[in-house]
Amino acid sequence: MIDINPGILSQAQISLLAQSGAISTQHPFDHDQIQPASLDLRLGKSAFRVRASFLPGPGTSVAEKLQQWALHEIDLSQGAVLETGCVYLVPLLESLNLPATIAAATNPKSSTGRLDVFTRVIVDHARAFDTIPEGYHGPVYLEVSPRTFPILARTGSRLSQIRFRHGEAKLSDEDLSALHVAQTVVTGTEPVFQGGLPLSIDLKGAQSNGLIGYRARRHSAVIDVDKKDACDVLDFWDPLTARGGSESLILDPDEFYILVSREAVHVPPDHAAEMVPFDPLVGEFRVHYAGFFDPGFGNASAGGTGARAVLEVRSHEVPFILDHGQIIGRLVYERLSEVPTQLYGAGLGSNYQAQGLKLSKHFKASLL
Repeated sequence: MIDINPGILSQAQISLLAQSGAISTQHPFDHDQIQPASLDLRLGKSAFRVRASFLPGPGTSVAEKLQQWALHEIDLSQGAVLETGCVYLVPLLESLNLPATIAAATNPKSSTGRLDVFTRVIVDHARAFDTIPEGYHGPVYLEVSPRTFPILARTGSRLSQIRFRHGEAKLSDEDLSALHVAQTVVTGTEPVFQGGLPLSIDLKGAQSNGLIGYRARRHSAVIDVDKKDACDVLDFWDPLTARGGSESLILDPDEFYILVSREAVHVPPDHAAEMVPFDPLVGEFRVHYAGFFDPGFGNASAGGTGARAVLEVRSHEVPFILDHGQIIGRLVYERLSEVPTQLYGAGLGSNYQAQGLKLSKHFKASLL
């Protein structure tokens, strides 16, 4: 794994990483667990309800912190309900023994973010969430906190994903501009690259019914995170439509919204991207919980023409007015170490290729 190009590791390179012992697991990988530029992480046998979120900090393991702050242990082997407003810490089936030149970053999976399930990975001695330093050796834990819907999860459920990185991979604005000229990373606007690709909000409602988004309903039933097409949309969501020519939406504090970008996005096969989850320069709200965009997202050859960025939005502290076309977030692009053998959507059963405004895979196709 030393003689590789700088960048995000591909599907084949992740497999080699596992074969070398840098990734260990208590159970063999699922057949579809390795994605084009990431690895899905699986929940272990138990979840620990903890009093509060924490970081272990230098010189302290997560297990030591758990001895102090765990309230009780929950068996996940047969499935268990994780309640809203609670914080759980789950040892994952995967652990790491990374080479000195490989670091990693984690993010919730798209379906996790669209359920408003807040997840963050922590490791021993960590000073920050979702960041794993070069050469890390030890267990990996997932903090899980359902914010709106209670969820049913079990051993093997996949709520988060990990990317491995060798050296510097991030594109400068000049590099991203050149990539756009060569391969068109965005359509629907004339981009001005500033700290990445700025994305704006669509509040006109391109669909014939004027649908512009969804607002989550509270006090709902439980959602099984492993079941697709199992839930009725209107039991969990209030549809939002454009009304009276207005192109604005007021975000109520601590309500959860699913909205969509005005622009169509393209991630070329030799790149990956990540949405910046919170940008105080554009407002006091979070725009994306699940930020990884795989190589091939929106790529025509992988069936993704016209794919837009679905945004998981929550306003903080005060109501906030969004207007159509307002900048709401930024997409940062990174180079891959090599082109993956498969692209997002190309024979992988990807749930969100060529997406417009779309809820998570757990909900039946809406007739709205």
